[in-house]
Amino acid sequence: MKLKALVGVLAVAGLAMPGIASATNGYFSHGYGMTAKGMGGAATAMAKDAMGGANNPASMAFVGDRLDVGIDWFSPKRSANRTASLGNANNGDYESSSNDFLVPEFGYNMMLGEKMSLGISVYGNGGMNTDYQGAQLSTQNCGFPGGVAAKTQNLLCGSGKLGMNLEQLIVAPTFAYKVNASNSIGVSPLFVYQRFSADGLDAFGGLSSDATRLSNKGHDSSTGWGVRLGWQGKVTDTVTLGATYSPKIDMSNFKRYEGLFAEQGDFDIPMNWNLGVAFKATPDITIALDYQHIDYSGVKSVANSGVSVIGTPGTAPCAPAPFGSGTNVGDARCMGGNAGLGFGWSDVDVVKLGVEYKYNDALTLRAGINHGDNPVKSGEQTFNIIAPGVVTDHYTLGATYGVTKDSEVTVAYMHAQEKSVSGPTNPNFPVGGTETIKMYQNSLGIAYGMKF
Repeated sequence: MKLKALVGVLAVAGLAMPGIASATNGYFSHGYGMTAKGMGGAATAMAKDAMGGANNPASMAFVGDRLDVGIDWFSPKRSANRTASLGNANNGDYESSSNDFLVPEFGYNMMLGEKMSLGISVYGNGGMNTDYQGAQLSTQNCGFPGGVAAKTQNLLCGSGKLGMNLEQLIVAPTFAYKVNASNSIGVSPLFVYQRFSADGLDAFGGLSSDATRLSNKGHDSSTGWGVRLGWQGKVTDTVTLGATYSPKIDMSNFKRYEGLFAEQGDFDIPMNWNLGVAFKATPDITIALDYQHIDYSGVKSVANSGVSVIGTPGTAPCAPAPFGSGTNVGDARCMGGNAGLGFGWSDVDVVKLGVEYKYNDALTLRAGINHGDNPVKSGEQTFNIIAPGVVTDHYTLGATYGVTKDSEVTVAYMHAQEKSVSGPTNPNFPVGGTETIKMYQNSLGIAYGMKF
C-alpha cells in the first residue's frame, strides 16, 4: 500500500510541476516545503516533513510515515529602466508581465523498520522568467544599417517580445539510515528535467557562434542526474546539527540554443552545500540557523561575464559586422562558445534564520529571515534584464494547525524586499546610457500533511 502511494505521488508530481518559477536566492528557492518556507528556508537540521530530498536526505529517518502535498502562489515583479542613452532615444521604463505562478510541492516518506526510510521529494527551481513587450525602440536608434525611426524593436533591439523562461523539475528519491538513536545519514539521487525558451534576442546574432540557434526557437528541454548527501545528528538534548552536499549536475545541452549559452547550449545545476543547527531554547521554542553556498561560478553559461570587450570591428572574433546583422566568424569567445558571453553571476552565500513557537498542541507559529548575496553586479545588468535574480532579503511567516491527531495544514508567506542593480549599458550593445533592473517578490502557500 505504501509503495502504491509513493508511485501515485510521483505520477501526479510529474504532471503538475511544469510552469514553476521560484527565483529568490539566484534561481534557487528561499526554502523547500511549506514548513521551511515559513522559517526563512532554515531546514538542514530540522525533521518536519517529507521534503528531505530537497533539504536534508538524512532527516527522512526521523520524519516517520507521512505525505505532504502543497502549492505556493509566487509573484515576482520585474522591471528595467534606461536613462541617458544616445540622444536619449532609448530611454524608458519597462515592466515584465507574467507575474503570477503556482508552484506545487510533493513529499512522501515511509519507514522500513526502525532504522531505515524510503521516500521521495519533488520540487522545482526556476524563476528566470520575464516577458517584456516589443515595439519600444527603433532600428535607427538601435544602430541598424539603414534603420528607420518607427518603433519596431524591443528594449534589447530584437524583434517581437523580449524574455526568457527557465523551469527546473527535480525528483529526489531518498534513502535514509539511522546510524544510532541520535545520528542519521541519507542519500537522494536527483533526476532533473529543465525547459528553456528565449525570445527577442536576435539582435545579438553578430555576437553568436550560431545566430540560427540564439533566440525564438520555442521551448527546448534538457535532463541530467545528480545526488544530494546528508547527515543529521542530535549532539545534545537541545542541539541538532545537519549538513548536505550536492555536486554540480551535468545537464544535456539545449540544442535549440547552442548559439546563446556558453559551451554550446550547456546549462548545468551548480554545486551547493548547506550547514545547519537547530537549538531548542525552551520546550516550545526552536531556533534554526542555516548557511548555504551556491557555486554559480562553476557554470559557465551563468558565470561568464556579459560585458567582455570582444574587440574592435575588423579584428573582433564575433563582431566583424554591424550590430544586428547576424553574421560572425566565431570562436570560443562567441555567444555559445566555451568562453562566450553569459550573465556574469557570482557565487551566492545565504544565511537563513527561523524561529518556531509551539503555541499549543494544535497550533505552531513560525517566522524567518533569509539574506543572500546578489549574484548580479553593477555593469552586468544588460543581459540580466531577462534574468533579474537580484533580490537579497526575504521575510517569512508561517503556521501549522493540527486538524486531527494525524493530519495538519501548514501555511507560509514570504516577502522579498525590492532590490535594484544599476550600471552602464553593456559595451557590446550600441545604445549607451545607464540601466537599472529591479525585482521584488511575494508568495503565499498552503500544504496538507498526513501521518500514517
